[in-house]
Amino acid sequence: MDLVVSPALTIPSSELGWRFSRSSGPGGQHVNTSDSRVELIWDVAGSAALSESQRAIILSRLERRLVAGSLTVMASERRSQLRNRETALARLAEIIAAALAPDAAPRRPTRATRGSKLRRLTAKGQRAQTKQQRRRPSEE
Repeated sequence: MDLVVSPALTIPSSELGWRFSRSSGPGGQHVNTSDSRVELIWDVAGSAALSESQRAIILSRLERRLVAGSLTVMASERRSQLRNRETALARLAEIIAAALAPDAAPRRPTRATRGSKLRRLTAKGQRAQTKQQRRRPSEE
């Protein structure tokens, strides 16, 4: 089953490597006999599905997650291997889509309006007056 990341990018299932192992957590006696934990491995550096620009973007943005040019995603939350496989595929698609997403527009700094400054100073004066009225008369 091919992994559709976006309309422009589909990773063929032949590029995805799977590894299974025993999972910890819920499952009772069944957990001791089934390999429900899933590791999904995708070789980013050697992928034919990516263009050179996409590969460069993913390699630079995900360099901390990559081991020898491969991206590994683990899933062991569910009791069944099938559900964990689906979770791992969804996670991989999410990570790749986030890496390929364009950068957010830079924030343009704004200034406080005259009205907001006036409201702040008025409220500050009212707070000061309230605190002044709480004092003992002898302190004035």
